[in-house]
Amino acid sequence: MLEYENQIFLEILQEDGLVITAKGLGIETIFANILKAYSDPGNLVIVLGTTDYDERYFIELLKSYGTNILPRIVNAECPSNEREIMYLEGGVLFISGRILVVDLLKNRVPLHLVTGILVYRAHNIRNAYQEAFALRLYRQNNKTGFIKAFTNSSLAFTVGYSQVERVMKVLFVKKLYLWPRFHSTVNNCLSKHEPDVIELHAKFTPKMQNIQTALLDIMNYIIKELKRLNKYLELDELTVENAIAKKFHKQLHLQLDPIWHQLSSSTKQLFSDLKTLRSLIICLTYEDSVSFYLMLNRLRTMDYAVKASGWIMLDEAENLFKYAKSRVYTERDELKPEPNPKWKALSEALFEIQIQHKKRKDGNVEKVLILVHDNSICYQLKNYLTMGANEYLLYEALKKLSHTKQQKTSDNDKTNAKDQSITENNADEGKHEDQDTYVLTLSQKCVDEDQPSTSTADVKHQTLFEECSQIAELDLTNCATSAPVIIIQAIKKGGDPMALLRTLTEHTPNNVILYVADIGIVRQLEVYQNNNPSLNLKVYFLIYGGSVEEQEYLTSLRREKEAFNSLINTKTTMVVPEDQDGKSEDCLTLAIQSNNTNEENTRKGGMQSEATVIQKVIVDMREFRSELPAILYTRGIKIEPVTLVVGDYILTPEICVERKSVSDLIGSLLSGRLYNQAVAMTRHYAKPMLLIEFDQNKPFCFQGNYYVSRDLKNTEITAKLQLLTLHFPKLKLVWSPSPHATAQLFEELKQTRNQPDANIAAKIGADDNTEDKQVMAEKYNPRIQDFMAKLPGVHSKNLRSLLNKGQSLDHLIKLTKEELKEILGNTNDAELLYKGLHEKCLPSNETSLGSKGVSKVRGKKLFTRIKK
Repeated sequence: MLEYENQIFLEILQEDGLVITAKGLGIETIFANILKAYSDPGNLVIVLGTTDYDERYFIELLKSYGTNILPRIVNAECPSNEREIMYLEGGVLFISGRILVVDLLKNRVPLHLVTGILVYRAHNIRNAYQEAFALRLYRQNNKTGFIKAFTNSSLAFTVGYSQVERVMKVLFVKKLYLWPRFHSTVNNCLSKHEPDVIELHAKFTPKMQNIQTALLDIMNYIIKELKRLNKYLELDELTVENAIAKKFHKQLHLQLDPIWHQLSSSTKQLFSDLKTLRSLIICLTYEDSVSFYLMLNRLRTMDYAVKASGWIMLDEAENLFKYAKSRVYTERDELKPEPNPKWKALSEALFEIQIQHKKRKDGNVEKVLILVHDNSICYQLKNYLTMGANEYLLYEALKKLSHTKQQKTSDNDKTNAKDQSITENNADEGKHEDQDTYVLTLSQKCVDEDQPSTSTADVKHQTLFEECSQIAELDLTNCATSAPVIIIQAIKKGGDPMALLRTLTEHTPNNVILYVADIGIVRQLEVYQNNNPSLNLKVYFLIYGGSVEEQEYLTSLRREKEAFNSLINTKTTMVVPEDQDGKSEDCLTLAIQSNNTNEENTRKGGMQSEATVIQKVIVDMREFRSELPAILYTRGIKIEPVTLVVGDYILTPEICVERKSVSDLIGSLLSGRLYNQAVAMTRHYAKPMLLIEFDQNKPFCFQGNYYVSRDLKNTEITAKLQLLTLHFPKLKLVWSPSPHATAQLFEELKQTRNQPDANIAAKIGADDNTEDKQVMAEKYNPRIQDFMAKLPGVHSKNLRSLLNKGQSLDHLIKLTKEELKEILGNTNDAELLYKGLHEKCLPSNETSLGSKGVSKVRGKKLFTRIKK
């Protein structure tokens, strides 16, 4: 480890806390060494917050360190009995929050043996309800184990009020360790072996510059409109400079989410258009001229013009479309796409690498890593280097844009188009567009000549590369030593955030070309050079000078620095309670939130038996993805996780609750799934309930434009809800504004009622399998079956017996109470059915004698009888 990495390691190893580092400073190495320190059967360490990519990377890294006992992964494929054995065997376990919570509630985890818990990506803990619940259960029953948390996202703590204090409270830690890039120890360490950085500033073409100006002017217009229409919103941070930053729109959405329903439709559309324009700027920066023109053309439709906020009617928008078309077509509508200026800078970098390698003559294979934005740019650069600029752009234009036989092409394009093999050889290129890695080497023809070109123009059009097999199958010893091996890779290859670290470790490239500007990657390369001081790393930094790309890079640096300055100020002023780590018995964070009504009753006397009753709620396993089980637990209610067939929450033997968010409710109503769930609940429980729970950060109201798509009217949903209540009169609808309100409601509903039984609840509905339903549908008349199911005293347990032994409705009416009891097997059910079939329909008090001895009939029934 480097000096600062070792210092972070020793600090967090000695005392629990939250570590926040700048992006790219090697938090992965620190975390891996923490795992190595606890990889021993004598310890039981649980790791939360990791993804599949993280877990595979750490296991492979520890294997390379020579660790004897590697961490194990506990997932849904491991049965509960195997998990219990794994806990007893010790070591480091990667485990999901949901599984850990269930095992903790089921007492499968030997908490007294747990050495501690490590939390990765700790900035997500407030939204990761399962992990937060698991930490609470752990700290409530284990007062000696450690909790150590790690993250490299400082910007996540700038959203919301007192965010870092809240995160530390949820994590049960008191120490905060901050390691920005400008930390003196980090700065001194990384300056010992600095890579050779060569900045290549490409310039926008005049047409690209005009397009960028038009896009920025339109964005400025939209921002002014937003501030004009929303004078009472705090939109000081909303500037053109911030709007082009990577995660600004996500943070803006989090800020406006609680009041989103109060915004006008015009305001919402303006925010949407702002996001669209940012996508266009990114496309202008990285994509070729044909792809940008195609993306822009999709917006030039009547539907979008009607939906958009009006920017498409501005003069700047007309200039935008004009210059975008001129990059692809000439004034005479000849097809002549404009090459990307960065391609020339890329060719210059590759040419210089080739020249330097020939001068050294050391016989080593030159490996060049080109890092790009995503897999579409991988595909673009691979085709540019193998086909040449003009041929590739012509191929893309013919493939993506619609052309007729009468359309013209320029003379140069005609020359390139003569060779029909372009289309034939690339007919299957579409299937490669989703690849995020390509391996190229210099074509054999150029290698045989052994005469490097003397101009970048020759490199760009004559010295072409050819595609090799993928790098996993590539034998570098068979490659020509005079030709560099080029690896084109997306930053997050296959969605893996550890992809760059893997490539640097496995292939140790000595030349890296940054086709995308990213501060995290720049720092990873600094760390890579210092970890390999003998490697003379050259980094070619390709960027458009004076462009939005450069401004975005500088803005991201500024925002990260401001975030760390804010965290430093917070650290110096925040007050941390002495019991925040949860190790004391009187920790307020672990205290039960609600007052125990049973204790109040015992003080009144006469209800001493209630004080010993433990309130219990049976919760379906799938519900642990939500926050509600954790809130119920904090209110002193015992949570028992069970796989339920009917319902989500069983409060009492009679009360069953099916919980739906608004989006779930709409989907279930449209699919018909809610009808089947209502049938099951009303069949097995006396008091079924449908709980409709709203997001606490959103309005407590049912608005069609907010929750429902434009092609679905609000009246359709309310009509289906009305039909549901009419069809199931026993089903109660409960509306809750937040999970906290739901927990309070559950607590009140359970008062003075019996506790549910988990074994009984798990069996309910399990016998109603699809085979039985299919037999019932095939054997009996479905209309008669539905009719019989609605008679008094008839339910799912005796319906089949009644249909088997009852010949017809006429036969059923003639049966006595005793005969019905033999069929139904229950006296009460038989009596209900007999009365339903034989009692008079008119109520006993239909007529009454008035004061003058005149018979009074309610309503208009007398008039009806006279007419008859």
